[in-house]
Amino acid sequence: MSGHSKWATIKRKKAAQDAKRSNEFAKLLRFVEVAAREGGSGDPKANATLATAIEKARAASVPLENIERAIKRGTGELEGGARYEEVVYEGYGPGGVAVYVQTLTDNRNRTAQEVRYVFNRNGGSLGESGSVAWMFHRKGVIQVEKAAAPDEERLLEIVLEAGAEDLKGSASTWEITTDPGSFQAVKQALEAAGVPMLSAEVTMVPQTTVPVDGAQAKQVLALIDALEDLDDVQAVYANFDIPESVMAELG
Repeated sequence: MSGHSKWATIKRKKAAQDAKRSNEFAKLLRFVEVAAREGGSGDPKANATLATAIEKARAASVPLENIERAIKRGTGELEGGARYEEVVYEGYGPGGVAVYVQTLTDNRNRTAQEVRYVFNRNGGSLGESGSVAWMFHRKGVIQVEKAAAPDEERLLEIVLEAGAEDLKGSASTWEITTDPGSFQAVKQALEAAGVPMLSAEVTMVPQTTVPVDGAQAKQVLALIDALEDLDDVQAVYANFDIPESVMAELG
């Protein structure tokens, strides 16, 4: 299981803080708005990116009326709101960990300054475009808790028949990998089989990982968290490999 996926799971299990929830709502609604505009449709059945954005927003308990307003802003049915564009930043964290940052911004200069500041403050460095992107592939990733899952043979049968590429396990979790086109089919197959999912998303998966531990692990996770706290940042991906026990302690 990728290190960043494990860290995201650990944080997801923690109680959400009110201040951070407000910030998270704003990010998710921005994603919905841009998906509706760029996808050319406010209908999630005809716009896969919008369907994903809505699903993420609902999973985070964003009110439905807020989601509907964001869709209407994206399609032009409601006026107002900034014009956002997607900008990607790439760099390295402590220990040579590759970091890939996706943002939605209405001010490139502001976002670039904020991202650079966070990298520099947390022992990292912002790189050139293309410096780390080649290390990541877009994949569907679904996590299932072992305690709530069927046995490995049955789980493998369910996901492979639906089009999954791989099934890997850690001490407490199964991670299912799919290509983006098969993601929904695999997710629906798990739902039909009554298998609860810890998380399910199309994400960026590293081809190789960099092992880090101790104080360096703390630095890497601090960098990731600081980047994710920026208002314009939608997602951060990294290729660190930190022992699950260390991440649980730091989390």
